[in-house]
Amino acid sequence: MLFEQIARNKRHTVYVMAAFVVLVALIGAAVGYVFFNSMMAGLVMAIVVAVVYSAIMIGQSTDVVMNLNHARELHSADDDPELWHIVEDMAMVAKVPMPRVFIIDDESPNAFATGNSPKHSAVAVTTGIQARLTREEMEGVIGHEMTHVRNYDIRLQTIALALTAAISLLVNWGLNSFWWGGGRRRDDDRDGNGSIQILLMLVSVILIVLAPLAASLVQMALSRNREYLADAGSVELTRNPKGLIDALNKIDDSQPMAQADPSSAALYISDPFKAKKTWTHLFETHPPMADRIARLEKM
Repeated sequence: MLFEQIARNKRHTVYVMAAFVVLVALIGAAVGYVFFNSMMAGLVMAIVVAVVYSAIMIGQSTDVVMNLNHARELHSADDDPELWHIVEDMAMVAKVPMPRVFIIDDESPNAFATGNSPKHSAVAVTTGIQARLTREEMEGVIGHEMTHVRNYDIRLQTIALALTAAISLLVNWGLNSFWWGGGRRRDDDRDGNGSIQILLMLVSVILIVLAPLAASLVQMALSRNREYLADAGSVELTRNPKGLIDALNKIDDSQPMAQADPSSAALYISDPFKAKKTWTHLFETHPPMADRIARLEKM
């Protein structure tokens, strides 16, 4: 069951990322048609913008994320022996390099991992999670985070964020094109193809208007799917689903974090703001805790 769960989650991730790429291509083609009178020009522009944004965001330092979340770094096992050795042990089991270790002074139990590769990774935990969780439960949480590191999830989320930003830029160009005179078709379009031109223009405008919403939904779906995969990965590393189940129950039954950075919310093992749940779950960065626990109980 465990490995079937992992395989299914990986397939879902591929589908979501494929949808993201298709969405970028469609928006690029729509903007190109409206702005440049050329779908191919828009498609090339979309690819260039997406690649540039991804390169810039991947190159950002882990220190930026940690500073935004007010985290302080541990420099050796002497600073916090128990936490250091738990991270060290789980990194060894996951067969990844020892990450940098940070602590966030916050009473709410939570944790996250960041970094662009296993060689440049970092894990952060709150003082609240250290106070409330047993060692067994902490191993489940750190196993979850080491799975994110091992699977390059943070880089994947960074690319998703870059694609979302690229789509926003393309949409702004497309909407501004109407103010700059874009979208005005040539007079020679008033022939048999006029109705086709109008239809293409209408579809392009609809895509441009709905693109930001669609990008956000795809990004959140990717985040939710990677949480399921990291949960399964934690069980694979610890061979102890109960530890993570108990940890998630305690994390769920807690107050919101005081100073978490909103742009980092998807990185945490649980929503740091405890946002009100919606019946569709489409606008949530994390899957429902009850669903996560139910899947773990079946492993």
